[in-house]
Amino acid sequence: MREGLLWLPLLVIFVVLTALGWMERRRQALFRLWAQGSELARLDAAVAMRLQDGRISWGSVGPKGVELAEDIAVNHLELCELMADRSGDVPLTDEAYCPCRLRLVAEGRSLDIPFSDAVKARLWVDELMSRVRCQL
Repeated sequence: MREGLLWLPLLVIFVVLTALGWMERRRQALFRLWAQGSELARLDAAVAMRLQDGRISWGSVGPKGVELAEDIAVNHLELCELMADRSGDVPLTDEAYCPCRLRLVAEGRSLDIPFSDAVKARLWVDELMSRVRCQL
């Protein structure tokens, strides 16, 4: 009986890890469906972003798909910079690997998009700027 009770926590852990894996797979499938036809798309732990038809749109991935937070036209984009997450208006340094936010300034308003990883954010900005320069 005791040996059976020792295996019970392992069984619970296995079920929980399986459920978490299924939820992440579902999240990625919903993102792929939303990102179809996009010129550029990125899934981060904090946000899903895409560039499609000259518009940058982003939001969080929920159980029903991507819930759009905002979108902006590329030709209205004035500034795109990475900012430190918890340091107010301090630009992100090249050595940082912490959570950060992407600041987009357009039409007189500033929009902050959270990223969980600065390396992924830098890659997104580099890819975005290489594609946006053709449209500006």
